[in-house]
Formats: sequence, C-alpha cells, structure tokens
Amino acid sequence: MRFLPVFLVLLLWLPRQDTVPPAVPAQPFDVWLDALMADAKGRGFSDELVTSALGDLEPLPRVIESDRNQAELNPGFDRYFSSRVTRTVVRNGRDLSRRHEALLANIERTYGVQRRIVLAIWGMESRYGRNIGRTPVFQALATLAWEPRRSDYFRGELFNALTMVSRGFIDARSMTGSWAGAMGQAQFMPSSYLSYAVDFDGDGQRDIWRSTPDALASIANYLKGFKWQAGWTWGREVRLSSALRARIPESIPKRTEGCFAMRNMTERRPLSEWRKLGVVAADGRPLPHAEVPAGLAVLGERAFLLYPNYDALLGYNCAHYYAVTVALLAEQLR
Repeated sequence: MRFLPVFLVLLLWLPRQDTVPPAVPAQPFDVWLDALMADAKGRGFSDELVTSALGDLEPLPRVIESDRNQAELNPGFDRYFSSRVTRTVVRNGRDLSRRHEALLANIERTYGVQRRIVLAIWGMESRYGRNIGRTPVFQALATLAWEPRRSDYFRGELFNALTMVSRGFIDARSMTGSWAGAMGQAQFMPSSYLSYAVDFDGDGQRDIWRSTPDALASIANYLKGFKWQAGWTWGREVRLSSALRARIPESIPKRTEGCFAMRNMTERRPLSEWRKLGVVAADGRPLPHAEVPAGLAVLGERAFLLYPNYDALLGYNCAHYYAVTVALLAEQLR
C-alpha cells in the first residue's frame, strides 16, 4: 500500500498513540466531493467521465476504520511471517511454479527478475490471484482522499484512476480492489498501474485482474523499475552475538535517506567488513568471500544482511516485515 507505490496491506508498524485522536474531515463529504469534481474537470477530465465515476459516491466507513486501525498492531516478525507463509501457501506456490514454468521463464528473461521473487510477491499480495478485493476503487480512494490522514496521496491516486478510465484501460465500475484502492493480482495502486502494468499476453489490454501473464509480468516490470539487478539476490539471514548486536550501532550508522524501513537499517558495507566484525551466516558458517554491499536489519531475534536488490522489495511495500517475508517465501519456492 505499498512507502506508497503499492498497497495490499499498509504495513506501517507504528505503535498505537491513544493520546492523538483521529483527524476529522473539515467538510461534509458531499461538499468536498463537489469541489473534487470541479477540480477534476479543471484538470481536463470530461464532464461525462467525472459524473459517471464520482457523481454518486458516498464514503465507506469501513475504509476509514481499516486505515486508522492498520497501524496499531505489531505482532512481531515471527508471528507475522508464520501467518502468511504457511504450508499451503508454499505448496500452492510450488504447484503454480510448475504450471506456469514457461511463462515465468519468459518473464525472467524479459525483466531479469527471478521467478521465485515474482511468485512470492504474487502470493503475498493476492494469494496467487485468489484474493484481489471487491471494493469499488473510486469509492475507496474518494473516502481516503476525504479523510485527512493521507488525503493528498489518495487524491492524487484518485486522479490517476480517472486517467486509467480516460485512456480506455478499464471502465470505472469494473475497477475493484482492496479497501485502500490497490487493484488486481499485483495489487497495484493506479499510479503503479500507469507506470508499470504491461500487456504480456498480447491481447491489447493491461489486465492485472484476470490475466495471469499480465499480472506476473507487471510485478517483474515494477521491480525492474525499482532497479532490481538481474543475477543478484536479495540478501541472507545471519547470526549475531549479543555483544555484536550492541557494538554494531557504534561501528556502522543507519541510513539517512529513503522510506522509513530504509532508514531503519544500517548503511551498506561489503560482506568482508561484516565478516571482520564477526557476523556469520544463519547456520554458523562464515559469510562468503564476496564484496557485495549489504545493510543490516534486525527484526526481533532475527537479523538479515540486505543487498541492493532488497530496496526494490521495499519499493513494493516499505516495511521490513513484508519485504523479508517475500524474500524468505521466495527461498522456499526455489
């Protein structure tokens, strides 16, 4: 949701702050909607399109409730991971890997993104296309654009959704998705659809809802757009002693730029430097003799050295829980 290029789940993982009441919309929805429609027409969208897409909208209370509640809980990484990477998810992913072997090989050749990574994101975002959401996208986006917490972002996505319809990619009433407006098997926000959705099956439509080739190729194209490097992986789990955990912050500072998750990991250093500090692989073996730059993120009792490709996963959803879970699921789908 996701960081915000893509949202199936808006994983902010912030502590609850009961002392700060939710923001209240400054205007009644109908007054706000009239102004929004005038703005849309002023941007060049036709009267017919604006009226058909926005004219009869009403806010969805469950959307506001979901947006306010999703940041309150932090279940811990192990619980988060085990609830999403089940035996069924892994088994289904392996079955689909075999079923779509030729398609996935073609996508890997075209975009340079390993098939296991594409499959893992597909599984995380929509349970391999089974759960794409049924909420009307315009109604969800309008509700969140009216609600003040992130109104500017969702207002922009609302105009992007209008652009999708105006260009003939899909009709307004067929646009359904998650409560946050994420769409299709890839769970793309409208801006991501406009930038990265592709027609991989050659039927003239970029259909991330019903076309598995389009959805999977669009995921790969998204990661390529966020600088995924062919031939490289995401990182590795490592083991740290208690003393080393305490010493690393003094030796290697955190990153200072990027989304929240990027700033919640260390700067990247060559693996040789991590070896000298005493970091070992999760199984206790020495780290490989490679000069791959890696940053450290600690998630509870587990620690991970993360390579540059990991930033592309954070581009999909800027949360370590999400990105590391995608990476570990991908390892099980090899």
